Amino acid sequence: MAARAFQRLPSAPAGRILALRLVAIVLSLFIIAGVLALSGHSPVTLADLVLRSTLGSRFGLEDLALFMCPLLLTGAAVTVCGTIGLWNIGAEGQFYAGAIAATGAALGLHGPAIVLLPVMTIAGILGGMAWITVPTLARAYAGVNEIITTLLLNFIASLLTYYLTTGPWRDRISGAQVSTQRLPVAIPEMWGIVHWGFPVAIVIVIGLALVLSRTRWGYEIRIGGANPEAARYAGIPVRLRIISVMLLSGGLAGLAGMFEVAGTVHRLQGGMANNFGYLGIVVAVLARGSCLNVIPAALLMALILDSGIVMQTQQLSASVVLAITGLILFMIAIGDELAHYRPVAGTAPKGKAS
Repeated sequence: MAARAFQRLPSAPAGRILALRLVAIVLSLFIIAGVLALSGHSPVTLADLVLRSTLGSRFGLEDLALFMCPLLLTGAAVTVCGTIGLWNIGAEGQFYAGAIAATGAALGLHGPAIVLLPVMTIAGILGGMAWITVPTLARAYAGVNEIITTLLLNFIASLLTYYLTTGPWRDRISGAQVSTQRLPVAIPEMWGIVHWGFPVAIVIVIGLALVLSRTRWGYEIRIGGANPEAARYAGIPVRLRIISVMLLSGGLAGLAGMFEVAGTVHRLQGGMANNFGYLGIVVAVLARGSCLNVIPAALLMALILDSGIVMQTQQLSASVVLAITGLILFMIAIGDELAHYRPVAGTAPKGKAS
């Protein structure tokens, strides 16, 4: 009898990936329900509360949009870098840098919102680009691993934020801890507490997907990531493309910081990044190299974060919520890997009947 074997394919159909991800999510939810039941919680009651508090209420939908906004941009930042074969692990630091630059512009300049907001936007983008400049040049000209350099700069940016919010920029009006005063301008709101940065982030992600798939620059980026040597042989300036992609990546993360400080928090605060930079890596992995896929991936991540907040109101600790999040993502990763395998007919051993 012919034996069954499995062959790993370099790529997998999108339909198979989606189906296995759904199976993975369902299995993880069953596991979570069992663990919660054993710990004395009602899985049905919690599930009903989570659905009503996230997707079933206007307040929950507004929270989802606010979570999605930075995740869209940090996820796109990591995704676009991955297109050329690089990993930007420093979106968290670039997020802080963009928020710092935008805050500096808001506190240091005076004028109407129609003038200050564009200036803050430019400052946020340039802040993110400036923060990734050293890793960019080190990677392009010296071959220094960008994972290490971008990661280490995250801690510097976080500490710089704490220094500014407890030192020269501290709130001298209300006395709030680890915070600047409220910014004089804010991104206008479009629906409840959802600001216009949310639809702008969606448009940016869609536009980036079109640029990468339909322009010569995008083609050269993809070729440079797939085979750098072949790209150089074809006359593509790979070094310049690395520089442009990494600066773009830093600018996107910096813009996310500007949107957060001017649209959601309204002041620079220590810890305000809420790991959006690191979660952008998760979003990029779920997106599997596609900027368009960043949108549903960011939605899934935002839903997980929003659900975690709801569960914490039911005496579930942050550690339990983090474990639940990790389990869901782990099961999705397994599903993604299994999608690459297909069964093939094996050859029966010699001397035995088939």
